[in-house]
Amino acid sequence: MAVIPGDGIGPEVIACALDAVEAAAREFGFRVDLTDYDLGSGRYLATGEVLPDSVVAELAEHDAILHGAVGTPEVPPGVLERGLLLRLRFEFDMYVNFRPIKLYPGVSSAITGLTPERCDMEVMRENTEGLYSGSGGFLHKGTDAEIANQNSVNTRTGTERIVRYAFERAMRRDRRLTLCHKTNVLTFAGDLWQRTTDEVAAEYPQVEVDYVHVDAACIHLIESPERFDVIVTDNMFGDIITDLGGAIAGGIGLAASGNLNPTGEYPSLFEPVHGTAPDIVGTGWANPVAAVFSAALCLEHLGEGEAATMVEKAAAEVLLGLGAMAGPRMGASTSEIGDRIVEAIGA
Repeated sequence: MAVIPGDGIGPEVIACALDAVEAAAREFGFRVDLTDYDLGSGRYLATGEVLPDSVVAELAEHDAILHGAVGTPEVPPGVLERGLLLRLRFEFDMYVNFRPIKLYPGVSSAITGLTPERCDMEVMRENTEGLYSGSGGFLHKGTDAEIANQNSVNTRTGTERIVRYAFERAMRRDRRLTLCHKTNVLTFAGDLWQRTTDEVAAEYPQVEVDYVHVDAACIHLIESPERFDVIVTDNMFGDIITDLGGAIAGGIGLAASGNLNPTGEYPSLFEPVHGTAPDIVGTGWANPVAAVFSAALCLEHLGEGEAATMVEKAAAEVLLGLGAMAGPRMGASTSEIGDRIVEAIGA
């Protein structure tokens, strides 16, 4: 496993995630070999490097990557996002962005009265195409006649493989799948997504298939999240609705994610979705549970399903005892929460 601790609170929460992985390894009798990589704001500010080709080659030899948040105010927006995170997604063909949206017992939702039984879904976001592909450009930049184009790239191959992966996930869950797009306005990309979903659906007659416009999906996520089990969507829409889902499930600070290469040809990358929170670095106020949940997703992807379940369960149990989800009112420091999770794994 390659480890990129990241910036800000990244090293603090990733340390807890690694402790949980090691505890699970002891319980289930497997070994984890770790390689640390110094990537992020510190390296960029010191050397001007974001992700050298030599490091990409080294990372490719690993089974998985555990990644902390990156970014500081000193680094311009887009430098690390495109140069590190998006480059890894594209170089390693991590075409599935896997985001569970799950409300755990004892966690307060932004929706008053929401119960865990009503909020348990998975979003499969296409991760290498769409508006994030980098296709576009400027004409007459800096003049009154400036034109900026940002093109959404959607291929049949890219669409079909994420849709097929989503159907496979639906078969493992409640066998309900929702396509989320904007077919009434995006008549070319939306048509491709709808036709592809319909054709793949014929191979999965056991799965109930639904379609929801992305704007309507935002309403349903607030009013009736139980409507959804597995959502499949494109890159931009997925980015938006998963953050909304994170707020519903207790806040973005608890959100985990996986950037998956399902073939195993390249490593997959797992990271908490929250930011670097430079204002609380070193205070012990960072909740490490999102990083631990991300580590559980990593273990599941690597075939250690029982270990993954134990790590997730342990972290969820510890959440019940916290006074708040983040900050000085948590009732325990970052490292203390990590220690409690390790204890729960070994209990």
